[in-house]
Amino acid sequence: MTSGEWFSIDSAVAFDGVKSLILLLVLLITRTLIVRWLANNPALSMESKRRWVVTTRNSVVLAFLIGLVIIWAHELQAFAVSMVALAVALVLATKELILCWSGAALRVGGKVYTVGDRIQIAGYRGVVLDYDVFATKLLEIGPGQSAHLYTGRVTVFPNSLLFTNPLVKENPQQEYGLYTLTIPIKSEEDWQRAERALLEAAKHECAPFMDEAVRQMKLLERANLLEAPSPEPRITIQLPESGKMHLVLRFPAPDRGRSRIEQAILRRYLVQSTPPLYRAEQ
Repeated sequence: MTSGEWFSIDSAVAFDGVKSLILLLVLLITRTLIVRWLANNPALSMESKRRWVVTTRNSVVLAFLIGLVIIWAHELQAFAVSMVALAVALVLATKELILCWSGAALRVGGKVYTVGDRIQIAGYRGVVLDYDVFATKLLEIGPGQSAHLYTGRVTVFPNSLLFTNPLVKENPQQEYGLYTLTIPIKSEEDWQRAERALLEAAKHECAPFMDEAVRQMKLLERANLLEAPSPEPRITIQLPESGKMHLVLRFPAPDRGRSRIEQAILRRYLVQSTPPLYRAEQ
């Protein structure tokens, strides 16, 4: 900016200041004249005079404020534009930070998860170890989405992900849950024998805690006013593509023992089904 432009700006500000002083003087003189006229008017009572004096004072103040706004309108407009630009720049610069704070507020207000919960979000999966207003720390479970073992790694994700990704809570405050296990087989294999072997293995491994799982499902049903599914092991058949089949087992398991029960079912199934299937292929 050149010196001529600075001089022009300073002159405009000085001129507005002079106009403001003139306005103030005019209003003060006007108020003084009105107050003297009221004081010397014998037709008005003392109460009326006090009321008119107060009204005159307030009117002068209001007129002065309106006059200042009119006089300094262009400077106020420039200041407002600068403040808006500053606010926009500040929001853009701190967008992620604001989203993290908002995500923390959502987590607290909605009771989304707490320490010890097992969650999945944006490809991250694990047990919640800690959280603050910026991020959440997980003890990773994996590898992948189908395994249930701790990897020993710690994952930290920003709370802003709560606004852009769905969150899955694997253990919604219950000791037992229903989980799935997928067994791929070829269509030419004896799938009925494999189905029976898988179902028998699941029933045998789940038998020790089946009564407790049924009780937990009934409590869940009463608490949420919905019809809870039966925890009995069940198998559905899927045909993902030609020549292949999937046996999808749904089974109950303790929340903290899901991996152990799954491995026990798999091992028992392999022991029961592999030799007959192998001989059939021979």
